[in-house]
Amino acid sequence: MWNGELLDLDAYLTRVGFRPDPDADAITTLRGLHRAHLRSISFENADIVLGVPITLDVPSLQEKMVRHRRGGYCYEQNLLFAAVLERFGFEVTALAARVLLGREGDLPRTHALLRVDRKWLVDVGFGNGGLLTPLPLLQDAFEQQGDWAFRLDLDDALWTLSSYQGGEWLALYDFTEDPRTRADFEILSYYLSTHPSSAFVGRLLVQRTDEHARYAIADHRLTVATPAEGSRKRVLTPEERATVLRDDFGLELPAEVERPTATG
Repeated sequence: MWNGELLDLDAYLTRVGFRPDPDADAITTLRGLHRAHLRSISFENADIVLGVPITLDVPSLQEKMVRHRRGGYCYEQNLLFAAVLERFGFEVTALAARVLLGREGDLPRTHALLRVDRKWLVDVGFGNGGLLTPLPLLQDAFEQQGDWAFRLDLDDALWTLSSYQGGEWLALYDFTEDPRTRADFEILSYYLSTHPSSAFVGRLLVQRTDEHARYAIADHRLTVATPAEGSRKRVLTPEERATVLRDDFGLELPAEVERPTATG
């Protein structure tokens, strides 16, 4: 279903620096792949800013994120990862979530995530402080991942993933287990990558989370956030931004994005 047969698995594993242990159990392999992917492939929307169409077939995802060492947003990241997991023999179901981040109301389900082997929440595409490793899909599941703490709550078939930040639990997103297909994601992705009201259109967004902090660039502003200390922000010059993108996010973005016209 996820076209894993079209994936150059060796090239992907080289890209993320992961070599599976043939003696490891399935969850150890899953956790290792998840962490390696996040460490190596940053969240970014440069193509959307430039008006480049987002294509979600495996050869295109591989060309962009593996061969050209770029990043991507949730649909690109999780669909590539679904193909990887399929090659490893995992059962992968795509789901869709409403991004909350403290908001309430009638929000659309625009975030792509994965359920693996019907018992793991897997998500390498949520740039805003998401999971570092898979989380058991269980009521009241709790896990400390580095300095970050996550929990899952279930209320009448609606799951909510929360992260402990600044002394309180922040709801990141909620979702049901209704399966989604690549075609569903293609429609959602087209809207999010082209509609003027989309948060991804018009400004560069780059994000990466490790065990201790979340690093985010919004146009020319760099934010470094930790669960305990909150956020620190500063404005980057064009030269600083190019250096940070390369050294801290592992990205060499298209020249049109790397040469901004403003620094505020």
